[in-house]
Amino acid sequence: MRKTTISAGIPAGRRLLKPSARSEVPPFMVMDVMAAAARIEEAGGRVIHMEVGQPAASAPATAIAAAKAALATGRIGYTEALGVPSLRARIARHYAESYGLAIEPARIAVTTGSSAGVVLAFLALFEPGDRVALAEPGYPPYRHILKALGCEPVAIEISERTRWALTVDALIAAHREKPLAGVIVASPANPTGTMVKADVLAGLIRASEDLGIRFISDEIYHGLDYAFAAETAAKLSDNTVVINSFSKYFCMTGWRIGWMVLPETLIRTMDRLQQNLSISVPALSQAAAEAAFDGRAEMEAVKHGYEENRKILLAGLPQAGLEKFLPVDGAFYLYADVSRFSNDSLDFARRMLEETHVAATPGIDFDPVRGNNFLRFCYAGSAAEMREAVARIGKWLGK
Repeated sequence: MRKTTISAGIPAGRRLLKPSARSEVPPFMVMDVMAAAARIEEAGGRVIHMEVGQPAASAPATAIAAAKAALATGRIGYTEALGVPSLRARIARHYAESYGLAIEPARIAVTTGSSAGVVLAFLALFEPGDRVALAEPGYPPYRHILKALGCEPVAIEISERTRWALTVDALIAAHREKPLAGVIVASPANPTGTMVKADVLAGLIRASEDLGIRFISDEIYHGLDYAFAAETAAKLSDNTVVINSFSKYFCMTGWRIGWMVLPETLIRTMDRLQQNLSISVPALSQAAAEAAFDGRAEMEAVKHGYEENRKILLAGLPQAGLEKFLPVDGAFYLYADVSRFSNDSLDFARRMLEETHVAATPGIDFDPVRGNNFLRFCYAGSAAEMREAVARIGKWLGK
């Protein structure tokens, strides 16, 4: 029998197992920080977790009860690819209740978290080689997913001059340099917690439509707004793709369920993609999500807790030595400038975790260019944890 090998003497079968170039995306560093924190906890340490954007609170009691009731039936099967009709109708009703906007349930697509929504949107809207604009600093998987799909992420630097938001002028300039196929905007944003005002959002959408740029609005942190009310892009244009989730406001990260508001022309496209990529979203999570809307009072109480935590950090971090941070408008993030102490946020976050047992995410995860000067703190824990974190950091920094 002939033995097939490559010239270096490595079996051909092993060569076939080499990962594809498109899979060579950078890690999402926050998960690495989470793993390092877990090792400290395994050794008996007590870590204050401010690294992962995950609510400490549980899903609404209404959602948990609905999931238990669904399990009691003994049958959890496939659903329609775009979601259970009653859930899609309930999400549509949410837009009427929260934004005064009438949306047909047919335009709602239920997804496996907002992450799946991002992948589906990119697949539906862009071809390999397309250039897609995004703000920097910004959510890392935007860049990584675009690269894996063969697209080119185009980072547009945001700064204090623009109140840390993408502007029409910056978008037009990037398009003139080389045409853009799309843009994704998040408000409230991760990692900054800053928000885009309604008039600015409307201007970005108008400019995008005039230039033929497809517009995606990531609204996963809607409901968690403190400085002013968040506006949905769906109210400003029927041509936008809106992505949202039950993960943040409804505290349902592990349930992995989100949704999209689609232009009518993309409904069948998204249906076909979902059929082939995942068949359907888990039925148990859909049952819980529909009931979650009846737990709004419980979730508002959780939001008030975030507001208290926000106040603790706004007052306490400057006293601890971290005096500069971006506007803390919404979500549950504070993006702090640490350049006074270090120009290596990865090392600074590592040392802070090891020496204070406070976990935060290095800014380099969100901004490869200027992120070495920043840390992202998530304040979705308890008020007691926020106070203790401030005290630990202040002691560590000599305050």
